[in-house]
Amino acid sequence: MAKKRYWRVIGYDSTNQIYERQFPLGIMPQNQMAAALRSLVASAGLTFDEILDCHTRKNAKIHRELLEVRTESQPHFSMTCGLNPHFIASVVEK
Repeated sequence: MAKKRYWRVIGYDSTNQIYERQFPLGIMPQNQMAAALRSLVASAGLTFDEILDCHTRKNAKIHRELLEVRTESQPHFSMTCGLNPHFIASVVEK
């Protein structure tokens, strides 16, 4: 039997897990997962000013990288967004 692939999303506030959800990989493409991670981080703990600062030009004095999504492919594909709180989406097989 073939293994199925899933997105596993886990959220942390410092070292405390605040969220976890898993769902089939095929229902959300990578670019939408990146947008979802940004939304989760913003709603979990950013102020309105911090959110707006993240959307300014990168060379602006007030720009913040709190909503940047970082990807890794080793050992398994994952995306991370946020500092504190932060969320991780990884591809898992079952």
